[in-house]
Amino acid sequence: MDETLLETVEVEPSSPARSTVLWLHGLGADGHDFESIVPVLPLPHDHGIRFVFPHAPAIPVSVNQGMVMPAWYDIADVGLRSRHDIEGIRRSCRRIEDLMEREERRGIPSSRIVLAGFSQGGAIALHLGLRFPRPLAGIMALSTYLVEEEFVEEQRTGGGSSVPVFLAHGRFDPVVPFDRGEDARKRLEEWGYPVEWHSYPMQHEVAPQEILDIGRWLSKVLS
Repeated sequence: MDETLLETVEVEPSSPARSTVLWLHGLGADGHDFESIVPVLPLPHDHGIRFVFPHAPAIPVSVNQGMVMPAWYDIADVGLRSRHDIEGIRRSCRRIEDLMEREERRGIPSSRIVLAGFSQGGAIALHLGLRFPRPLAGIMALSTYLVEEEFVEEQRTGGGSSVPVFLAHGRFDPVVPFDRGEDARKRLEEWGYPVEWHSYPMQHEVAPQEILDIGRWLSKVLS
């Protein structure tokens, strides 16, 4: 029901919406984090893309001494390789699925939805997108990593088996090490996904060239 949906920031296109980018922020941020990127994406004037930026709920985060902050799941291991908060990840996936269902009720089929995210939000986008039962337009995962990767092959569904994936990572990222992004790329390619991979001379951020590459990729998968 709508009253249980996550709150969102939305940027509507100048023409009627024909597709949606559902873009999840990183740890400690909120739905406004990537709102300012939309006007500078190199998209056609009449692109018809609605951008939806949900706010994650505030929860205690173990690696930050239990401080309460917006987060899609708890993080207990600073190395991001173990002790994944599986229940928290799955809970957030259910909340994002609710938003996707709302988009479908608004006339946007799943095949016209891109699941996107940065860092922790990107991990959710990958986790849900690879397991989603219906076709998606694409998955965009920035400066992120795979969680529960050992189960992807058995859990992925027909709907997500060939979804286009955009992966990007900073070569000097001190938060999510570059090799975690490379690991995700290698695994996805091994599983047969069409991956567009970019690396940039940056840290845990989004670079100007990356914004251009994102715009071009979105134009392609949502054309």
